[in-house]
Parts: sequence; C-alpha cells; structure tokens
Amino acid sequence: MESFSTKGTKISAENGFRNAMLGFLKDLLSKGFFDGIFVPIKVPAGDSYAWVLIQDKSVLDDANPIAPVMPVQGAKALKSLTRRGKGNLRIAAIMRPCEIRASIELSKLNQVNLENITLVSYDCPGALPLSDYIENPKEGEKSFDFSFSGEVWDDEATKPVCQMCDHFSLPACDLHFGLLVSEEKSIFLISNSEKGKRVFDEMKMDCSEDLSNWESKVAEIKKRKEKKKAETFKEIQPMVEGFDNLLDTFANCIGCHNCQSVCPICYCRQCYFDSEVSKPTSDFILLKAEKRGGLSFPLDKIMFHTGRMSHMSLSCVSCGLCTDACPVSIPVAKIFSYVADKTQRAFEYKAGENAGEALPMREFKLDEIQGIRELVDSAEG
Repeated sequence: MESFSTKGTKISAENGFRNAMLGFLKDLLSKGFFDGIFVPIKVPAGDSYAWVLIQDKSVLDDANPIAPVMPVQGAKALKSLTRRGKGNLRIAAIMRPCEIRASIELSKLNQVNLENITLVSYDCPGALPLSDYIENPKEGEKSFDFSFSGEVWDDEATKPVCQMCDHFSLPACDLHFGLLVSEEKSIFLISNSEKGKRVFDEMKMDCSEDLSNWESKVAEIKKRKEKKKAETFKEIQPMVEGFDNLLDTFANCIGCHNCQSVCPICYCRQCYFDSEVSKPTSDFILLKAEKRGGLSFPLDKIMFHTGRMSHMSLSCVSCGLCTDACPVSIPVAKIFSYVADKTQRAFEYKAGENAGEALPMREFKLDEIQGIRELVDSAEG
C-alpha cells in the first residue's frame, strides 16, 4: 500500500476528539461521499456498545468512535456486512487499529470484501477490560476518558494487551485521525491510501501540515509499549513453553470455547472442536482412561488451545477479546500474543500490516519451491 502519511491536515477539536471525528464523518455523509458510517454506539441500557450502520447523520450524535470497550471485535462485525460480496453501499468503518488489522487479515481469507469499505482509524488509547466496565459503566467511562486526556496517555486501566500494543497508531487504513497532538484543541487527519487521498482531493482539503511532532509522540509511546511487551513476554514464556507448563496454564479451562467464539480470525462455519467428530463415545473414553489411569474433563483442553494457536496465530492481532470472554480468567490474550509474535517473526510477517501481502502458506514463491525440494531430498536421504 502506497503511504501518504508524511503530510495531513488539521481539524479543529474545540469540543473534544470524538466530536471532531464525528463532525468530519457527518460532513462526508451529508456530501454523499458515503452511504453509511459503521461505528459503535451505546446500547439503550447504557452498559455496553453495539456496532451500527448509520445513514442518518443526526443519529451520529449518539455514536462513540472511541468507545471504552470492545464487546464485539469490529472486524467480526464488518464481516457480516460484506460476507456475500462487496455490496452496493459505500461505507466508512471507523475502528481501532487492531480491528482494522483483523479486517485486512479476513480480506485475505476471503471473509471480508473491502472494495466499497473505507477504513478509518485513530491513535488508540486501548480499551478497558469488559468485566471492569460492566461492573460500573459510569466510572468506566470516566476512567477511560481520563486515560487519554493528556499528551502522554495513561494506559494503566486498559487491558493488558492494550498496554503492550505497539500497533496502536496508523495501521493499513485509508484515513487516520492523529489524536496525539501538542495543541489540545486540534487533531490531525491523515490520508494513508489512494482511497484516503481521493477523499482529500474531492473535499479540497489542504494536505500540507507537518506531522513530525505527532510522529515523535507516537514513537515515544511505541517505545514504552515495546518495553512493556518484552516484560510481559518474559512473564508468559514459562507458562507456555513445555507440555507440563501448558497443562498447568490451562488447568482451569472449562471448555466453553468462548475464546474461539469472540475471535475475529476463527471464522470456520464448523469448528472441528465443536463437531461430532471431536466428541468420542463413552466406550472410547473409558478405554482412554484405563490406558492413562485417569482423564481430566473437559477432554482435550490442550489440543483445543494448541489447535487454535496453530490455526490463527499468523493472523492474531492481539485484540484481547479472548481474555474478555474467558470466565475463569486465563490470560489467553497474552498467551496468544506471545505465540503469535514468535510465529509471525518466523515467517517474517506482521498480521494486518499490508493489505497487498499474502498470508504465509497461502501462496508459493518460485524460490521457495526449490527450498522445499531440497528439504524433502534431505529428509529422504
């Protein structure tokens, strides 16, 4: 993807970040650039958020582009709009960077069609743990707003994976809101693709703002998060390396498969672990128990988690929904982030970073074929 991130335009944020972002989206909707805006909106009960496709600009007043929680991963919601093809509506989807990255991964897996979708992102302050927010939504809103009110954000209240997320700014989106600015009453709008550049051109927006100050602030926070990530991975390593350690780590797993259900990358209509094939007969269970001297229920907990790791670690974007969904507080997200980091490094691949880069193992390169032949010959020898 060609980058247009060195220059941008400044938008007034007199009434706060959210209103500035919504004002721009309203303008685009009223001028017919888009047929709808896909954005989170608070549910009537006031204790959660839902994804809504808005066509009436007055309804945007109730939307919250920087929601404090992620009950549903945005990419999973976006998939429902485009799973049957691109559709006729031109939609601007405003999502967190991890949701943008997951959308790009799903597009490579033919689960999302992005042709008529303009991906809009922003410098992400993270999200609160869902359980903390549900306990006291009003306090959660205040705590979240305070966390990114200053120039250097305080992310102590956010999810552990958010605290170590070094992909919090400028993913492979089309338009990006730069919120980390030194002037409190303005934000940057940055075009980051041909789609984004088209919006700038058609809106006749000046694109000459120097973004070096914003880039410096992003780099500062990124450095801090990278340090946090290294510390977290050091803590997680002994929990997952070695079969006995895995047994201890997932000992409390109750086999609910919530982590699979909320994961945007687990898209199979029928998961093997939920199929009849994976459910052994009582006779088989007794034989297995007799051979081993006993069985732990639910069966095959380690097989489930390692199977998921091997299935989706190349596309894991560390959104943290799996931990939010775990009823027994296993740090699934940190574990999967650790494994995903190792897997993606091994394949020199970063999930959702480049829409034009194919997923590893989904296409062969000519120079790889010779390497595979040599590997096979060596094994046969």
